[in-house]
Amino acid sequence: MALEDGVPRPVVVITDTEELDPAPGIRLLADAGWEVRVAGSRDPEAIGAVAHDADALIVGYARVDADLLDRVPKVRMLATMSAGYDMVDIAEAERRGLWVANLPGGATEDVAVHALAQALALTRRLPQADAVVRSGGWSGELREVPRRASELTLGLVGMGRIARTLARLAAPLFGGIAAHDPRATDWPEGVERLDLDTLVERADVLSLHIPSTPQTKGLVDAGLLSRMRPGSVLVNVSRGDLVDPVALLAALDGGHLAGAALDVFPVEPPAADDRLRSHPRLLLSPHSAFLSDASLRAYVTEPARNVIAWWATGRPHTPVVDPTSRNASRTTSRTASRTQGVLA
Repeated sequence: MALEDGVPRPVVVITDTEELDPAPGIRLLADAGWEVRVAGSRDPEAIGAVAHDADALIVGYARVDADLLDRVPKVRMLATMSAGYDMVDIAEAERRGLWVANLPGGATEDVAVHALAQALALTRRLPQADAVVRSGGWSGELREVPRRASELTLGLVGMGRIARTLARLAAPLFGGIAAHDPRATDWPEGVERLDLDTLVERADVLSLHIPSTPQTKGLVDAGLLSRMRPGSVLVNVSRGDLVDPVALLAALDGGHLAGAALDVFPVEPPAADDRLRSHPRLLLSPHSAFLSDASLRAYVTEPARNVIAWWATGRPHTPVVDPTSRNASRTTSRTASRTQGVLA
């Protein structure tokens, strides 16, 4: 805790901001009486040097594990600048009795719209049409006829906030929507509930909406891809390691899949010579599904509000780890079990 004119002020450190402008969040925190520092790094040594006396961390992509937490012994609150919190060692945070809060709805609409745009672009064969015109050709050179969305089934793996929003937006366009998520309780009307194998076999567009965990990494492998309908397409706006890139490229090369849209990759950015960058049946975006003017504000202001609320009331707005609960891992255990259920 820092002092200003003899008055103690809590200290919060923003680890790394990448493309985000932290100024709106800094203003909120400063107005609430916080001293704000920006480490501007993912390196634990650099963060520790800035945050040695910090009460809270606002975390971008920096890995928060035992090594970093040993360097910031006063920290009691971790607020992520994202809905995902896989950069935080949750078990270690629970062991130390730390609060962890995430940003569950900051870009829900943006990611859902991005997934829908990718799905429609693939079914309408827009990347191929664009390439034909740019090369001097016209409609006679189109090798594949676009498909009518109202005759297709959109399949969703996962039924969280983003998938539910996507289902609502896509309902007037697709002939049917089906999903798999055996743990989900908030199930939207009009979405057929299927086991994973049946969903994979019936979907014309398969869109992924699950986190990366030991149970879901590599979920979309050669076996799953072989069970997808011939001519179907895959959309991934979730996590890059859900999909085996070698198996995906093989399915595209063999023509079993008509295309795939990737916003996320196993390694980001992919290497210059990575075939994912150049395959003609891939529609790519640079991990930007979350991006909008509104989401950029939310990603810096909502973590700040979580920190301010925690200091003022003893509880952040959107906790995922609550050390005051009799079962501190209650929230995270529920999340983990639901994720594991995706494979059931």
